[in-house]
Amino acid sequence: MLFNSFEFLVFFPVVTLLYFLLPHKARWLMLLCASCYFYMFFVPVYILILAFTIVVDYFAGILLERSQGRKRKVLLVASIVSNVGVLALFKYYNFFNANLGVLLGSFGAHNPLPYLDILLPIGLSFHTFQAMSYTIEVYRGHQRAERHFGIYALYVMFYPQLVAGPIERPQNLLHQFHEEHCFHYARVVEGLRLMLWGLFKKIVVADRLAVYVGEVYDHPGHYHGLPVLIASYFFAIQIYCDFSGYSDIALGAARVMGFKLMQNFNFPYFSRSIREFWGRWHISLSTWFRDYLYIPLGGNRVSEWRWMFNLLIVFLVSGLWHGAKWTFLIWGFLHGIYLVIEILFNKVRILQRVAEKPLLQPFRLLITFHLVVLGWIFFRANSTHDAFSIIRNIFDFGGPSHGLLVGNAAGPFLSMKGIAYSMGMILLLVLLDLIATKRSLAERAGLLPQPVRWATYYAFIFVIIFLGNYTGKMDFIYFQF
Repeated sequence: MLFNSFEFLVFFPVVTLLYFLLPHKARWLMLLCASCYFYMFFVPVYILILAFTIVVDYFAGILLERSQGRKRKVLLVASIVSNVGVLALFKYYNFFNANLGVLLGSFGAHNPLPYLDILLPIGLSFHTFQAMSYTIEVYRGHQRAERHFGIYALYVMFYPQLVAGPIERPQNLLHQFHEEHCFHYARVVEGLRLMLWGLFKKIVVADRLAVYVGEVYDHPGHYHGLPVLIASYFFAIQIYCDFSGYSDIALGAARVMGFKLMQNFNFPYFSRSIREFWGRWHISLSTWFRDYLYIPLGGNRVSEWRWMFNLLIVFLVSGLWHGAKWTFLIWGFLHGIYLVIEILFNKVRILQRVAEKPLLQPFRLLITFHLVVLGWIFFRANSTHDAFSIIRNIFDFGGPSHGLLVGNAAGPFLSMKGIAYSMGMILLLVLLDLIATKRSLAERAGLLPQPVRWATYYAFIFVIIFLGNYTGKMDFIYFQF
């Protein structure tokens, strides 16, 4: 079920109302059933995959807590292999099989492995990593094994963050299912405000920009110069609004019921370095890789060259986590290279001191943003060939399509008026984000006089209804991961 669908418009108030009407002891069951229904809206049979990993990790957690010595490590490895095995089968098997076929074909050999005609389950990478964090934390002794099977299943399947995160840790979320949450007006309003902001970012900004981006990136040979440059900037804003919009709706929906999920974004495009960017972008994933891969590899507590190697490994794996395509691997490797260059740059103290001067901070922000945009080209392109064509065409202002319009300007979103609306929404977004860096929009809204506050709410609802994009594919980008 999509957050930006009519079905969710009915689902959310019904589930929330039932949550507060039911006694505390019955709420977990209702939420679990609602989460199963939410997930089964996509491909119903794939709920069996979640059921398998839930059963494996539930019993693994209990056995880990009871065991000692070598047996604990064996149990942890078995749990991780089960989770990664499911992920590898559905997400990576055909990718590695196709590349093996190319490799064997270059030697004149035949690849005996069959191609599997299977769909990738929605959000598989997200709930796989969330389940793995549970068993790892139990193994480390940071989390007690959950004895209540239904509560553990709900930890994995909680509908607000089931298919696109944030990737929660058991220490933050599990105990909240045992706590009784009473109806609290201020908290409900806070959650609804967050959901409204997320819907604005998704429907009004991201989905409008997606039309222009899709036209250019799906026909990379047709466009040159300015349309390609604009599409690349638009995609940077699209993916931010799409993914952070989902996170806002997820956090808001959970907050209405009394649950507090971790923050997943912190104004990432205001970063002045790639390292800072990864402290602000998809925080739940970057901290997951930090705690469960980067630090176990040695982090920065090793030799300098090993440190750089660790960073490259982490970002290659991060790229692979996002998708079984060479474009994602290149995207991850590119960010790893960025960080290695930052390390080498910071070794030269005079350069570091110059970079810290206040007058240069806007330039650092612009440089970081454009490095990120370059990476997004590989992330969005349909193939590595398309990605390099797009990069080449950005600098080709002598091509046949160096105007703002694309195609035949068919439809309201590809017209000059539509592009102007989109740019206006981007400017509004940037302005509001700049305001929110000092104090959150929710806090500022609470300080407004009641008539002004409600007028603002209605204005956002009006904009979402009349300026949003409700045509074509409206999936969230990160559902494919």
